[in-house]
This record gives sequence, structure tokens and C-alpha cells, in this order.
Amino acid sequence: MTATLTKLSPQDVHARLAAGKAMLVDIREADEFARAHIPGARSQPLSAFEQAHLAIDPEADVVFTCRTGMRTAGACDRLAARVSGDAFVLDGGLDAWTRAGLPVERNLAAPMELNRQVQITAGLLILTGVVLGFALSPLWFGLSGFVGAGLTFAGLSGTCAMARLLMLMPWNQARTA
Repeated sequence: MTATLTKLSPQDVHARLAAGKAMLVDIREADEFARAHIPGARSQPLSAFEQAHLAIDPEADVVFTCRTGMRTAGACDRLAARVSGDAFVLDGGLDAWTRAGLPVERNLAAPMELNRQVQITAGLLILTGVVLGFALSPLWFGLSGFVGAGLTFAGLSGTCAMARLLMLMPWNQARTA
């Protein structure tokens, strides 16, 4: 049986949260949540969803959210299985909430999301390889090929060497008080 999540508009979710009748569960990864999230949302990354203890008030509506709504749509079976009653999704996710002018807690001191760092780094390396390949020597095209092969391996294996390397960078280290 395929579970479904009922879509709710940002305004409807905001009203339910304000009335204390809903619990908002953000399924983005911790680094994404740290950068920006809806006030009162609980961080429960999808990557560790089944292992987590999700205390749910049976009287409250459970509303799941991510950045755009795509992750929640793709994981609706997993998400709805954790809720005994009806389950909901914030239609359009955090992006729609922001466009609606609703409050967002932002921490610009938090590092950029790791996935975006990987995309930027890979894109810059590929672009550098192409530019230098045309400008200096065709051997530089190998850099683009190497990065492309690494991204392919990351997609097939589920491990990303570039992400592991970026996690070691000083800007991604936890700051101590």
C-alpha cells in the first residue's frame, strides 16, 4: 500500500503551528537545518529517520517539510509509516514558506550546506579543466574527466570523497564556545 501525505499551504501550516495543533518535522540534513529553518521545527534528517525516536503527540497534526517538497514526496511511505494518524507535508517546503513571507530562523554563520559546497567545488574544477584545456594544454581536460568520474563513482557508491574532504575544511569544523 502506498502512503500519501496531504499537502498543506504555508499559511495553513503557519495557522496550525500558531494554534499549537501541529508538529513540524524538518527532514533535511543537520547542516541544512542549521543554516535556515522554520521556527519551532524539529530536525529529523531523512538519512537517519528510522533509527530516530520521534515523540509524536497523538493529538497534533504531523507536518513534514524539506527545502522544496521533493524529498518529502519521494519518501512519503517512510514518513507516513511513522505517524499513526494523518500525515501532512508543507507544500513547496521551506522555499514556499519563505516566499509566503513567513518567519525563518537563519544562521548565516553556519557553513553552507555540504551538498552545495560539493556542487560549487565540482563545477569550478570542471570549468577550470575546460578553460585551461583550451587555453594551455589539452592535458587539462583530464581534470574535468577526473571530477566527472568522481561524481559518477559518488552516485553509484553513495560515498563522496569530495564531501569527505570538504568536511575537513576549517569553515566546516564545529566552533567551540
